[in-house]
Amino acid sequence: MRLVFAGTPEPAVPSLRALLASGRHEVVAVVTRPDAPAGRGRQVLRSPVGALADEHGIEVLTPAKAGDPAFLARLAELAPDACPVVAYGALLPQAALDIPRFGWVNLHFSLLPAWRGAAPVQAALRAGDEFTGASTFRIVRELDAGPVFGVVTERVADDDTAGSLLDRLATSGADLMLSTMDGIEDGVLQPAEQPADGVSYAPKVTVEDARVSFAAPATALDRLIRAMSPEPGAWAEFRGERLKLGPVSVPSESELDSVELEPGELLVQRKRVLVGTATNPVRLGDVQAQGKKRMAATDWARGTRIDQGERLS
Repeated sequence: MRLVFAGTPEPAVPSLRALLASGRHEVVAVVTRPDAPAGRGRQVLRSPVGALADEHGIEVLTPAKAGDPAFLARLAELAPDACPVVAYGALLPQAALDIPRFGWVNLHFSLLPAWRGAAPVQAALRAGDEFTGASTFRIVRELDAGPVFGVVTERVADDDTAGSLLDRLATSGADLMLSTMDGIEDGVLQPAEQPADGVSYAPKVTVEDARVSFAAPATALDRLIRAMSPEPGAWAEFRGERLKLGPVSVPSESELDSVELEPGELLVQRKRVLVGTATNPVRLGDVQAQGKKRMAATDWARGTRIDQGERLS
């Protein structure tokens, strides 16, 4: 089939690579978000998907809005059979949805209808889901509500972060996207409507969402920090400044040796730094103070000279 691929960040790259390597489908163009400043130097960079398309000599379309008349005209000229989509990052108007004869097929990183929205991986981790996955579905005007072509499942590990889980889903999802395109072309794959029950939503994560409350139980705190790693990064305040927190560990009762701490209270020991929660204390992993490099919590504590009774808030 003739395909126009739409995607922007790194998790979309495996799917584009799979389609390019298939030998069966022709990717005639890529749609991605416009070049934008990135990194400390704020250098204007091509998106990861756009950069891969450049490497393969594929036309790259970067409309400010997917409803721009010039973009719609070019898309119609390209006459794609289908438009596979992975994390494109912009709304698609009906005028764009109507152009490919098989529609726009989105790879979404959840088991729909669970966790519709912008941050399904983070939501699954925060909720403590044992399993998640990825789904391919035909895009309709309602958010992530279109009929589903196929799914893959993935067990959530106890130490998964949003980054590690998304990496695995991007890889297994690429195989799902390719098999979905194959099935559509062969005429053997028909999408099934999503059930009305089990719908949940995962809105975009903000920096404020990533603020840690030590009044929460240890398990909830652990899930939140892993869900916010690596981006936007969980954080708390110490001495009036922001401190980024990497994943923590939840010691067993025997490992705690009867240590009791108030929520947010710090205890510095020779080989670990504990902080109190609403239940048991947790052990800090890596931390990053403002203007500093990420480091082990024990190294941070030694350099900071924490006084007895000081807290994270």
